[in-house]
Amino acid sequence: MPFENISSNLIRGNIDAFILKVLQEQDRYGYEIIKSILRKSGNAYELKEPSLYTSLKRLEKEHYIQSYWGDESLGARRKYYHITSDGIEYLHRAILQWQSAQKIISKVLMGGTKNG
Repeated sequence: MPFENISSNLIRGNIDAFILKVLQEQDRYGYEIIKSILRKSGNAYELKEPSLYTSLKRLEKEHYIQSYWGDESLGARRKYYHITSDGIEYLHRAILQWQSAQKIISKVLMGGTKNG
């Protein structure tokens, strides 16, 4: 099944983790975050700007990221985002939860047990 047929509902619950994962590599501004996620997904998933900025606001409110203004370069100043130590801990928990969910989904949809 091609990636483009995946329901956005399956992805939506992982957007915060996607953002934190790319920020774990380096600080980025909004457009860089979108492009990094697109690249990492093999061009299969493009995060939309409204979803990105909704998540960034939520992550900053939860103290998982911090924002700061970069220096002016060829145009307007850009707001950069940096993952905090709380954000790294949250990302690790999100990855563990995703791995557990993946196992459950695979068991149910791809075979299950003989007693199931």
